[in-house]
Amino acid sequence: MANQTMLRFGYPQSLVAEAEHWVVLLRPEQVTAGCLVLACKEDVTSLGQITSAAGTELPGVVAAIETALSATYGPEKFNYLALMMVDPHVHFHVIPRYARAVEVAGSTIPDPGWPKQPNLAAAATLTADQMDQMLGDLKSNWPK
Repeated sequence: MANQTMLRFGYPQSLVAEAEHWVVLLRPEQVTAGCLVLACKEDVTSLGQITSAAGTELPGVVAAIETALSATYGPEKFNYLALMMVDPHVHFHVIPRYARAVEVAGSTIPDPGWPKQPNLAAAATLTADQMDQMLGDLKSNWPK
């Protein structure tokens, strides 16, 4: 069952991949190319509340995220932000980081905060078709 935070980030339409305790969603606001949301399926609002099963599964999901993003866009680094200020359920904003601008379906997406913290206010404006292309590319590069 989807929690409020998963729905807020477009689940199930934005789904890149799903594990037993986590979903990986394409983030509607692309701060950098390939921004994702890693959301826990559990009805918890603090990282310390996740079950041990969800905690055990987390490193494997993170490894798959980094594999898919590396194959798709080749980021230099990965930032994970667990703010949970607006959307209450446990989730991480996954922000791939680049020393260069990245081409995505005819649009160039810079990383204006590089090499410091990401500039969350500088999200690229992408069309629905470009977002669909990004979603398809990430799904096709998801490890089997």
